Amino acid sequence: MFLDYDNVLHRGDAYRTPNGIVSAPGVELFEFAAVLEQLLQPFNADIVLSTDWVSVVGFEAARDALPSSRLRERVVDATQPSDADSVAFRALPRGVQVQRYVRAHNVQRWLAVDDRGDGFENCRERLVRCQPSVGLGDNLVQQLLITRLGQLCQ
Repeated sequence: MFLDYDNVLHRGDAYRTPNGIVSAPGVELFEFAAVLEQLLQPFNADIVLSTDWVSVVGFEAARDALPSSRLRERVVDATQPSDADSVAFRALPRGVQVQRYVRAHNVQRWLAVDDRGDGFENCRERLVRCQPSVGLGDNLVQQLLITRLGQLCQ
């Protein structure tokens, strides 16, 4: 599963400041991490980070920002190659970033959970799209994620 953070695991964007990563006013970072952990519990699914956090803070810090050890244990990689120019990589449509990873690593079964739909035009059935300012707090999105995970993990 390719996982974005902003507008997925919390209801807004996050920003890097001299004091660290902060959320938009009134938004708790990773407020839906427990929801994701619960939804993934019955499934054997790895997580590949597709969040811009990797470009900003690095893979380890992005992974370690997850408040749940169970989620952190599922994280196996990130879509951004370690040798990639982060500015150029971030300019690519999200779906292109994910599909490059899929091809490079010969991933057969996958889905992406993201608020961005750019670059997923040829594989919409693999995208569980969250709405900005709602994220995984949306019950319909949660049900879609469970359905798609069930189809992939049969």
